[in-house]
Amino acid sequence: MYREMIMKRRSLISDASLHLLLPLIFVSLSWMMIGIEGHAVHHYLGKEKVTQLHFFFHDTITGDNPSAVLVAQPNGTKVGNGRFGEVYVIDDPLTESPDPNSKVVGHAQGLYVSAGQKERVLVLAVDFGFTSGGFNGSSISVFSRNPIMETDREVAVVGGRGKFRMARGFANLHTYFANTTARNAIVEYHVTVFHYE
Repeated sequence: MYREMIMKRRSLISDASLHLLLPLIFVSLSWMMIGIEGHAVHHYLGKEKVTQLHFFFHDTITGDNPSAVLVAQPNGTKVGNGRFGEVYVIDDPLTESPDPNSKVVGHAQGLYVSAGQKERVLVLAVDFGFTSGGFNGSSISVFSRNPIMETDREVAVVGGRGKFRMARGFANLHTYFANTTARNAIVEYHVTVFHYE
């Protein structure tokens, strides 16, 4: 009888150990497979590198040739600062210097939404496409909150195409010029992009 109890106890211990050990083995194998897949993807894309970009973004809402156009706004009710809910579509030039007549290096195309009820905040969904230099035909994608009344701020780079495929990073923005009456602005961008060669 004593021997049967010992055997039964060993059986219970080994069953309990097996129940604890199997999930541990499964998790370990999963992590290994993720590591192998991740390495294979990185190997396929090439070596990761960091690129610094610098340009000026010209957003013009008024005048003869606007680059940003209001396409939607709240129906009837004005909330908060009066611009909440407005949606703009943009095709803004990107230049080498703050001078609007300087060399155009690309275009920012997409949209932004006025998303702050109390403060002026835009949410950007914009493709920054480059049309000259070593990154001609490539772009970075920004999807981020942009508190435009702050002179200096940061937005997220969430993707890209061409030489910036699988990009990620951030852009430090500095308002170089803003006319709040005409609602036109020139913004300096310093972008750090992590991507693959």
